[in-house]
Amino acid sequence: MNKVQIEKNILIAIKAALLGGEDILDVYESKFAVEQKDDKSPLTLADKKANNTIVKFLEQTELPVLSEEGKEIPYAERKNWENYWVVDPLDGTKEFVKRNGEFTVNIALMEGEYPIGGVIFVPVKNQLYFGYEGSKAFFVEPAGTTYSLKSIKERGVKLPIKQKRITFNIVGSRSHMSPETETFIEEQKKKHKLIDIVSMGSSLKICLVADGTADVYPRFAPTMEWDTAAGQAIAEAAGKSVINYETGKRLNYNKENLLNSWFLVGPKV
Repeated sequence: MNKVQIEKNILIAIKAALLGGEDILDVYESKFAVEQKDDKSPLTLADKKANNTIVKFLEQTELPVLSEEGKEIPYAERKNWENYWVVDPLDGTKEFVKRNGEFTVNIALMEGEYPIGGVIFVPVKNQLYFGYEGSKAFFVEPAGTTYSLKSIKERGVKLPIKQKRITFNIVGSRSHMSPETETFIEEQKKKHKLIDIVSMGSSLKICLVADGTADVYPRFAPTMEWDTAAGQAIAEAAGKSVINYETGKRLNYNKENLLNSWFLVGPKV
């Protein structure tokens, strides 16, 4: 996929994310019911509405969609996909249920095993992160109207944003702090004089490294491919890396098992 095609698709993804965000806010501002998925994690009407809206809007690209709400597509069918979408219509459902605003819409444009573009929209704050191959990553607030990719870039700031701080910042999850993560943090304390732990929900944890708020995000707990694909594209466009902690290689996608390995988001290696 050439740059013109990528940019055309990224603009479509941005519009889809904003539309999905509208559906989410409609439910967020109401008295919503919470169901249980098979894995006991929460599912709300917002997931369903946003997924339907996003998938329908992405149909114009004629690319297949792999999403949390449509994950039962057989591997025999999807393993031969060249370009496709990976979508999480509502990442951070627990944060949504807690009503803390730290949830996102994630849409990633894929090529083979890797993301080549990503869009993350934060509905409550009306914030937009995006990035893609052949370009930089951007943060836009407010997200605004999407007439053209050029106009969106002009309203945004390039990532990472220069930070004035003396601490080494590590991203830690509020909902999932594993013993291995705690061990990693203790090891970093031996290397750096001042350590600060930055907590955040959903894919915003990856965005914290992409925008320069944090230095590293260790994730030594379960995540799925749709949790990370968009964030990885944005982080990589911002000059960061997302590495499989076991192999030391770039985190890859569209595996038979859609569960991610442990990974580390940090400086480019």
